Amino acid sequence: MGVITISRGSYSKGKYIAEKVAEALGYECISRDILLETSEHFNIPELKLARAIHDAPSFLNRVQHGREKFIAYIRETLLEHALKGDVVYHGLAGHFLLRGIPNILKVRITADLDYRVAEEMKRESISEKKARHLLVKDDDERRKWGMRLYGIDTADNSLYDAVFHIDNLQADDVVEILIDMVKRDNFSIGEKTRHLIERHYLAAKVHSAIIDDFPTSSVYAQNGSVIVSLEAAMALEETAREKIYGLTRNIIEHREIKISILPIDVD
Repeated sequence: MGVITISRGSYSKGKYIAEKVAEALGYECISRDILLETSEHFNIPELKLARAIHDAPSFLNRVQHGREKFIAYIRETLLEHALKGDVVYHGLAGHFLLRGIPNILKVRITADLDYRVAEEMKRESISEKKARHLLVKDDDERRKWGMRLYGIDTADNSLYDAVFHIDNLQADDVVEILIDMVKRDNFSIGEKTRHLIERHYLAAKVHSAIIDDFPTSSVYAQNGSVIVSLEAAMALEETAREKIYGLTRNIIEHREIKISILPIDVD
């Protein structure tokens, strides 16, 4: 059982690589599917969800706690796929959404700027100067997007287990290397890691259930319990507890839910 996340730049052939790796391994290959499933599951129009992700930070600035809500929703959906295992995910910062989980193969695929400029010129029928300007601007926007949405620079190589530069190394070479890598023990999802994914998924489900009412809350699961931490006015502490219990009753089932409230004073 394996899970691969692929972060890809423009014209890096990342989609092709993801699909070929998934095909060879018999894995599920997902990307846009996450938006579709998230929008359906949480009754959020796909267009709105897509804009929240791809137009960040401008769109999220207009939505109250938009960043926290949309990340919570998408993370739950992706964790559900990761729990099933045997999946290749490309897009929407999978390495961030699945952070804290070992044995997941996190990959970055980039391409030489001159190669990308040539591809942009062909696709858009524009001059080299304009193509270069558009790509440099797009790269800058992607970095701002990653920092605003996730607090990370998606071009930071330290975030990945492997970084491939499409140049002398061709896309099919990368496919072969990834197929070999994911079969190695250190990228195999064993029982210990699977249980960890289960805990992350449970916490994500609880977080999604309460985030409309408690957008600044944090949730994690351990030892059969779910722990919710949030700030609330002392006078509203009991109301907050009752609300959380009500929202999560069908999710936690027989598990214990612990609510840690840091009192705040309201003038």
